[in-house]
Amino acid sequence: MTHLENRPWRGLLVATALPLRDDLSVDHDHYAEHCAWLVANGCDGVVPNGSLGEYQVLTPEERARVVETAVAAVGGERVMPGVAAYGAAEARRWAEQAGEAGCASVMLLPPNAYRADERSVLAHYAEVAKSGLPVVAYNNPIDTKVDLVPELLAHLHDEGLVHAVKEFSGDVRRAYRIAELAPELDLLVGADDVLLELAVAGAKGWVAGYPNALPRASAELYRAATAGDLGTALPLYRRLHPLLRWDSRVEFVQAIKLSMDVVGRYGGPVRPPRVPLSAEQEAAVRAATEKAVAAGLG
Repeated sequence: MTHLENRPWRGLLVATALPLRDDLSVDHDHYAEHCAWLVANGCDGVVPNGSLGEYQVLTPEERARVVETAVAAVGGERVMPGVAAYGAAEARRWAEQAGEAGCASVMLLPPNAYRADERSVLAHYAEVAKSGLPVVAYNNPIDTKVDLVPELLAHLHDEGLVHAVKEFSGDVRRAYRIAELAPELDLLVGADDVLLELAVAGAKGWVAGYPNALPRASAELYRAATAGDLGTALPLYRRLHPLLRWDSRVEFVQAIKLSMDVVGRYGGPVRPPRVPLSAEQEAAVRAATEKAVAAGLG
């Protein structure tokens, strides 16, 4: 079976938080256990080296080993690494490394060192597509300042450069425009707090943050939402939304790691330049997480 027939980016894929020790070194053993735990609790796969995985502050050696660790833990078909880099050549090398490690697809931001124009975006994706692995575009105009609007996504898809898009703009109206312009391009939910809206609009997957702390409830929500079972999905979504909206905030890494700590997992610290949550933020995340746990949302 080819990767495209299989479409390994479909389903609930967790953008994994990366466990760091107190000295801020990467705890690869803990990370392997976390990946396996997520799959055992209803998630379909993992996305290492995304923004939630703090890839920007990893050394090349750490970044490569994170991918290898995930593949060893859950199998390459379940692993879609982020391969973002300032340069297209470096991003291509990360895609090639993912292929060598056994991964079935990769996720790629547009050029994120500057506000790239459309021709630069096309060239960037064309270079990484040479790796031979299917590429999932990641649209995050909030952080990258490059917006993969539906027309540009359709162009990238028409050229055979991308097969899906993780949509983080927050604009749920785009789902319908993307479906009109590129019906074969898979839409993946990119922000936790628009999961229900984009699932109803036909999303084929969810690259998710909060399942790091609450995988079973998140999986139940995703399955119900994509099945159109609003009777199950909507009440669950309402209960989880005070947490899910943290995924769209600047402090999303710290918030999700704190929620992991609260539920008895290991979230741990973050690397600079990130700093710990303020006392007010920590209290809000802790209270929302404890409320979810008390409601039986694991």
